[in-house]
Amino acid sequence: MTQRFRLSGSRLLSGALTAASIMLAATASTAQDKPADQIRIGLQKSSTLIAVLRANRELEKALAPLGVKLSWHEFSSGLPLLESLGVGNLDFGADVADTVPIFAQAAGSKLAYVAEESASPAAQAILVAKDSPIKTLADLKGKKVAVTKGAGSHYLLLAALGKAGLNFKDISPAYLAPADGRAAFVSSNVDAWVAWDPFLTSAQRQSGARVLSDGSGGLASYKRYYLASETFADRRSDVLNIVFAKLRETGQWVKANPKEAATLLAGLWGIDAATVEEANSHRSYGVGAVTPAGLTEQQKIADAFLGEGLIPKKLDTAAVRIWTPQAP
Repeated sequence: MTQRFRLSGSRLLSGALTAASIMLAATASTAQDKPADQIRIGLQKSSTLIAVLRANRELEKALAPLGVKLSWHEFSSGLPLLESLGVGNLDFGADVADTVPIFAQAAGSKLAYVAEESASPAAQAILVAKDSPIKTLADLKGKKVAVTKGAGSHYLLLAALGKAGLNFKDISPAYLAPADGRAAFVSSNVDAWVAWDPFLTSAQRQSGARVLSDGSGGLASYKRYYLASETFADRRSDVLNIVFAKLRETGQWVKANPKEAATLLAGLWGIDAATVEEANSHRSYGVGAVTPAGLTEQQKIADAFLGEGLIPKKLDTAAVRIWTPQAP
């Protein structure tokens, strides 16, 4: 059964962190008692590779010899997904932007990095209307900007404002989930919207929205991560090896077969195939193992969020669990 969650624009992140911390303690023993013959996978609508695997059932086939059953749970964005993973309601999260594990770490979640998609800086951007008077990042001062709290787009906005000598106090942020952000943008209830693909490309093609800035030029790498609960990583490395291999294989297939992949995803996302193909061209889909060196930008992101008061304390983003795939 698919679960659907929405991140409310009025929800305070600090409250989410506190609630997640309390729930972690309350559900730790329950998570330990979960049977090892299942994997509960959380995903977002933009979780391309796992969406393909969900549709073609290749993951179920690969796990069948181990007697492992799958269940799928859909979330509106990465933050509630990792909250659910952190409190033991999921075993695996696929996939979330680079910012999201930082909030999970701040909440005390015991998670393990399993895989990463290499940088895709053009796959998220700050959009303005085609006829907007906003021409530069400095023009955002005093403007209302829609952004999803805790998403990769949140850091892009922070970094872009910093580049222009601004900070969050210089704008009026509207914290909205992707669907709500788009609605506010097309109805001109906000001056700008920070979005990621496929929502980004869809808005550009349908409304002629103009990119004010994406993450290129070292502004924001925009890597996406796949994570598991530490408990599941300890118990079922054999399952994670299969999941890792299938994700890598699927990423290669999507890039090698752009039209076929776009046709498949168009049906899943309710977006036309041409838009999906263009959106996919912005993503690397290069799945690889996570390394300490590869997490370097995580510290920069965490420090930026701390400076804005979005996380409660200084984090050492290197002090995390990294699961390593085993050679076949």
